[in-house]
Amino acid sequence: MGVLEFTGNLTHQTVVPLAVFVAILCLCLVVGHLLEENRWVNVSITAISIGFISGTAILLLTKGKNSHILRFNEELFFIYLLPPIIFNAGFQVKKKRFFHNFFTIMLFGVTGVFISTLIITVGSRWLFPELGFIGLTAKDFLAVGTIFSSTDTVCTLQVLHQDETPLLYSLVFGEGVVNDATSVVLFNAIQKIDVARLNRWTSLQVIGDFFYLFATSTALGVSIGLLTAYLLKILYFGRHSTVRELAIMILMSYLSYMLAELFELSGILTVFFCGILMSHYAWHNVTESSRITTRHIFAMMSFVAETFIFLYVGMDALDIGKWKITKLSFQKLTGIYCTIVLLTLLGRAAFVFPLSLLSNYINRRAQSASSITFKNQFTYSGVTWDPINATMITSTIIVVLFTTIVLGSN
Repeated sequence: MGVLEFTGNLTHQTVVPLAVFVAILCLCLVVGHLLEENRWVNVSITAISIGFISGTAILLLTKGKNSHILRFNEELFFIYLLPPIIFNAGFQVKKKRFFHNFFTIMLFGVTGVFISTLIITVGSRWLFPELGFIGLTAKDFLAVGTIFSSTDTVCTLQVLHQDETPLLYSLVFGEGVVNDATSVVLFNAIQKIDVARLNRWTSLQVIGDFFYLFATSTALGVSIGLLTAYLLKILYFGRHSTVRELAIMILMSYLSYMLAELFELSGILTVFFCGILMSHYAWHNVTESSRITTRHIFAMMSFVAETFIFLYVGMDALDIGKWKITKLSFQKLTGIYCTIVLLTLLGRAAFVFPLSLLSNYINRRAQSASSITFKNQFTYSGVTWDPINATMITSTIIVVLFTTIVLGSN
């Protein structure tokens, strides 16, 4: 079965693998439903496992040539898959608790990313050469730090109940979303660094670019959200057709993301805060049937996109090409994988415990409160022929699989 590079040009040869991939995606939904009550398995683990099994089957059918049904470049992820996931996170967030714990969430989601990035960057810069892995630039090490500072809270949220532990659930969910957005914004700021002109002002420039992107992206998302609410209230689309209400909300949310990309801002932050504003204002300006439908539509789009990504990760883990390009020995690769996992855990612990203490101290003084107990750096169009980049990609895959399957198992 041939490999399809998803570029949008569909022919008979490309439709077949795409149809097979969609069929496997449907299988993920069915299996996930059957395993819904299994405490050891969640949606992400199910999708990765099915992707791994599918990749193995394709690998055998193609006699070891490839493990992909299709291959898509990073534009597919950033333009089509990421926006519905982030928008739904903002649209579904419990706004009262989110803003009530806003300081703590921002403390973990923003400050925590900087601390974790610093530890992972410095640690990898120090340990990688000791393991025989050389060739990464200063920008690459910073990229590694930001990539592995990003977290996925799906597995954690699955074992928490919003009604039983509302504070903890709100903090974990809010920090997870802000953490992802911060990591991407910081990653984009790092990409603007001129490595040839590194000096003592470089770090201030990165921080300045970060806060500029953060503020302007948030302002754009808020503006689009308020504009949508105003249009829905003034024009009252629902008196003729509820379809128009749904269409304007979906299109305006997507427009916010694309405008952010057009102005070289953070589409993630923009569409996230656009989702929050729409759920608080625009949602109340539509008909009752549209209110119910919008929540289900946005949740469905996000769910399918997430399943698509995890399924592809499972297949990509068996991409023999990346493993063959890597020139390091198995022992050195294992050392690199373990080092990244340990640095990631260390970076996480380095900000969770001290920032929890700081947050509890501030909350006690303020009031009586409960305590708290990318664009792609290493590939082009999803492909790389560089041994160093291949090593970083395989390392990322191993860390994702380990943290999702091993640490994510309840």
